[in-house]
Amino acid sequence: MEVESTQSLPQSNNELHRSKRLTKISLVILNFIIMVIGTTGSPLILRLYFLKGGKRIWLSSWLQTGGWPLILIPLFVSYMKSRDKKLPLMSPSLFISCAFIGILTGLDDWLYAYGISYLPVSTSSILISTQLAFTALFAFLLVRQRFTPYSVNAVVLLVIGAAMLGINSSGDKPEGESKEKYYLGFFMTIGAAVLYGLVLPLVELSQMKYEKVQVPVCYTLVLEMQLVMGFFGTAFSTVGMIVNKDFTAIHREARDFELGEDRYYIVLVGSAIMYQCFFLGTVGAIFYGSALLAGVIMTVLIPVTEVLAVVFFSEPFSSGKGVALALSLWGFVSYFYGEIKGKKARETVNGTS
Repeated sequence: MEVESTQSLPQSNNELHRSKRLTKISLVILNFIIMVIGTTGSPLILRLYFLKGGKRIWLSSWLQTGGWPLILIPLFVSYMKSRDKKLPLMSPSLFISCAFIGILTGLDDWLYAYGISYLPVSTSSILISTQLAFTALFAFLLVRQRFTPYSVNAVVLLVIGAAMLGINSSGDKPEGESKEKYYLGFFMTIGAAVLYGLVLPLVELSQMKYEKVQVPVCYTLVLEMQLVMGFFGTAFSTVGMIVNKDFTAIHREARDFELGEDRYYIVLVGSAIMYQCFFLGTVGAIFYGSALLAGVIMTVLIPVTEVLAVVFFSEPFSSGKGVALALSLWGFVSYFYGEIKGKKARETVNGTS
């Protein structure tokens, strides 16, 4: 009986390891799907708000984090399944870090909302994609991100693709809009790209510091972090809405909305849900990979957003956008090929040591 029990122990460990790996793969796939939906859908629905008569910048900024209570649903499920008796998992220092990042996110949301109110989806997506270069820079400075020839190649290809889109979008200023507003939106969006390029490595740095003094980061903690960041980002935008008297203007704006009052509120709720998908997917990508991985995924999805903008808003799709799509896919494949090759090399080294 003792022999049978000793033999069954390795088998039990293998089954447990296989189960954990399957769970992780499932969460990675789910996280990727959520990020794709949020990254491609959120700018479209927010632009729809402005195209059909919406004018409140602070309100649209608020919507980008205002759906934070939705995180309570998966967080509650995660708590129910958790064997850790010490809940919540977040330490006081991590809470302060997430609160600060949340306020930065609120400012970034305002800059982005200001930009997209004056720019076509295609142009704003192109400009926001430059966050990849800033993410790479800040990731190197803050978390000592190690670059490989494949990751450098990916960054270069994605930035060239975004630049090509920018070169071919010089004539897309919306009809009836002044040059001053167009260029103001242009520089506001660049500012949003710079700030978000800083936010992503800060999230990764917070996770790294937590791991040094606590236990390894788990997905439950990722949900807690997103909840805190969403709350403080929303608080920042709420102050702006109060000062700008946006709360009192919502009912009046709903009456004048071109798609009707009911659809006005559907657009607002849909925008809040889409942006929660985006932020949760982004934080998850950092958890499972790195800040640079999150930036790469966001950038490679830009051509998808371009195509959707063509379909829903009849924006022109030039040959330059087609080339940019090819470059983005090339960069995406290059990054993941390098990651797979690097993982195999590490496994080989660990196996021989």
